[in-house]
Amino acid sequence: MIRKAAVAAALTLAFAAAPANAETVGVTATEIKIGGTFPFSGPASALSNTAKGLIAYITSINERGGINGRKINYISYDDAYSSPKTVEQTRKLVESDEVAFLFGPLGTPGISATIKYVNSKKIPHLFVVSGVTKFSNFSDYPMTTTGLPSYRTEGTIYARYITRTAPNARIAILYQNDDLGKDFVAAFKEHLKGDYDKKVIASSYEVTEPTIDSQVVTLKASGAEAFLLAGTPKFAAQAIRKADEIGWKPLFLINLVSTSVSSTIVPAGPEKAKGIIAATMLKDANDRKWADDPGMKWYRAHFEKYLPGADVGDANYLFGTQQGQILEQVLKQCGDDLSRENVMKQARSIRGLSLPTLIPGIAVSTGPDNSMAYTQLQLQRWTGTSWEQFGDVLSAD
Repeated sequence: MIRKAAVAAALTLAFAAAPANAETVGVTATEIKIGGTFPFSGPASALSNTAKGLIAYITSINERGGINGRKINYISYDDAYSSPKTVEQTRKLVESDEVAFLFGPLGTPGISATIKYVNSKKIPHLFVVSGVTKFSNFSDYPMTTTGLPSYRTEGTIYARYITRTAPNARIAILYQNDDLGKDFVAAFKEHLKGDYDKKVIASSYEVTEPTIDSQVVTLKASGAEAFLLAGTPKFAAQAIRKADEIGWKPLFLINLVSTSVSSTIVPAGPEKAKGIIAATMLKDANDRKWADDPGMKWYRAHFEKYLPGADVGDANYLFGTQQGQILEQVLKQCGDDLSRENVMKQARSIRGLSLPTLIPGIAVSTGPDNSMAYTQLQLQRWTGTSWEQFGDVLSAD
């Protein structure tokens, strides 16, 4: 009887000592399965290079032996920037592939269509690539963190800049007709208050439209002296080209996700984009001022090894690399406890993570009351050959 009791006690202790992730879907002793959806095709396909940057960095992690003895099996699917496709592919990742969690899915329309489903399944939905303000509302979406600064924060920074630089200007806003664009409009309404209707003319476009030329022509005719394009790279490039073609020279701003030199500025024409203002938290790999910067030296070496033949000037690759570094940090903090509860806890417990490709003074920090990786930005101006940062690091506060 004594021996049986001892064996039972030993078994009890063995089970108690088993790692917390022993029964976590998508986790084994040697692997963790993670997934995400991206627009590898469709109207926002330029943004899919973010996924390629992320996957390249994960490859480098696995070549270094993984994290805590586990390799990362990252499964990515094309959703063509189409909400129904995002729903289909997200369900596949969760229900068929049985990933441990989702990391870095990209695209406001698709995230809008899947965020309630993922949260209802209590699956960590980490650092999604959208800055829609409502996605960072912890009470509504406790399983979600965001990988971009809030569009409301970014919009507020632009509204303040325009009203300070050109206080009497009439402002034109051309925005993507979804949560992305509407957040920018809301930021201007909040900042301008009762003056909004007097000062702003806003027009929207659908991502399925082939061109926004007619909207640009109409906005010029309004007499606006300041112009904000809030959308994705394809349409930002179109707006820059059309404004130049019709001789419209407003105080011109574009949003962060459209600032890639390769995806927006080059297709538009570097000279045509001269003077454009945008906000960023990223260093530009082609900018000579970062030539001797240790962080950018590391990035260029990493890029040459893991993304050979790709365009180092495409900021989407760089942002994807940063996403990979955030994933690495979360998994390191988790240790051997890869339960979904702990993954979520660690994603909300990043303190002052300084990444080599971030603008000095900007770091990744999350907490119980902050679901966003980034809350700071710096303004920059396109000189005709490169982005030149100016002013202080800013936040919505």
